[in-house]
Amino acid sequence: MDRTPCNSSQIASHGYDPATQTLEVEFKTGAVYQYDFVSQEVADGFSNCESVGAHFGAHVRGKFPHRMVTPPTK
Repeated sequence: MDRTPCNSSQIASHGYDPATQTLEVEFKTGAVYQYDFVSQEVADGFSNCESVGAHFGAHVRGKFPHRMVTPPTK
């Protein structure tokens, strides 16, 4: 999945696949997680928000089934 780099102290990049409603988030640690059943609206919020970390905390963390696809490297 293609990811867009972002300016955040915790999140390095994010990407979204609308066909599967999968959000992919790469953290600064190198860990990559995929979140299932994420709406386009929530995914679009990453590009339209003032703080990527705050958006993640308010709209994604703890709200969707997820899995780690790449472990942390740092």
